[in-house]
Order: sequence, then C-alpha cells, then structure tokens
Amino acid sequence: MSDQPPLSNGQPGAAPQGPLVLNLQYTKDLSFEVPGAPEIFTSLREQPRVDLQLDVQARPIQEGGNVYEVSLQIRADAQADGQTCFIAELVYCGIFTVTVDQQVLEPVLLVECPRLLFPFARNILADVTRDGGFPPVMLAPIDFVALWQSRRAEAGAVGTA
Repeated sequence: MSDQPPLSNGQPGAAPQGPLVLNLQYTKDLSFEVPGAPEIFTSLREQPRVDLQLDVQARPIQEGGNVYEVSLQIRADAQADGQTCFIAELVYCGIFTVTVDQQVLEPVLLVECPRLLFPFARNILADVTRDGGFPPVMLAPIDFVALWQSRRAEAGAVGTA
C-alpha cells in the first residue's frame, strides 16, 4: 500500500488539480533599447521619467479546451531632458489550466492569472533596466480588478456607441 493518500483524481502521487493551475511560465518577448547610447549616459542629469503601459491578453491554447495562454504585456518608456533614455518591452506569459464556470472564466483569466505572473515580470523588468545601466524600474503593485473593470467599461461604451 502506498504511503500517499489518493488525490482528487484517484492517482497516488499525481499533482492535485484545482480550479486554476499554473502549468508553465515564460518570457515570450523581451526588448531593451537605448537609442541615445552612449551619449545618454554622459549627459543624463536627472532621474528619467518612466511612462508605463500595461495590457493583459488571454487566449485558449486549443479550441474548446480549458488550457489558456495569458500574457502580461509591459512597455516602459523613459525620458529625461526631452531625450529617450530607454525603451523596455516585455511579454511574460503563463500557461494555465482553468476549470471554472463560464461566468467567472474572464475574471479568472484577466485578474487572477496576471496576478500570479506579475511578480516575475516585475523582476525581469527591474533586472533588464538595471543591467542596461539605469536605475531599476520597480513596478508598483497593479490592481488587476480595476484594470479588468476598466476594460469591460470601455468595451461596453464601444458596444453602445
């Protein structure tokens, strides 16, 4: 007899399956450019102002399945003295197995999944900007619920226009 109790799927030692499982995470795209190098490093007199853009996308891996790719897309544009210091773009993805009711699928994919990916994407962006010769960009925590609600409101406004 096995020392391990059978799990929810009846297989001893198998990974438990919950409503949300992060199967894999990876960097899909990473770009860092310093268009004014090397002069920008000698002329930079102030902390760059960093403008951030963030988007979340989700798509099924296989039609009709419950496995999704969720991508967290971040773009950071840094400017100082009217010059572009750097441009960093990151697409960080996770492959999730989601077994929830259809009415809660969208918030799970666009709120809970990116919440799990965010700390890793934040570290990558901080590392690449620091390694690029600038102070690390440390993203503040993101309210993914507000981002999702804003996206739904925009879609509703477009749908009624």
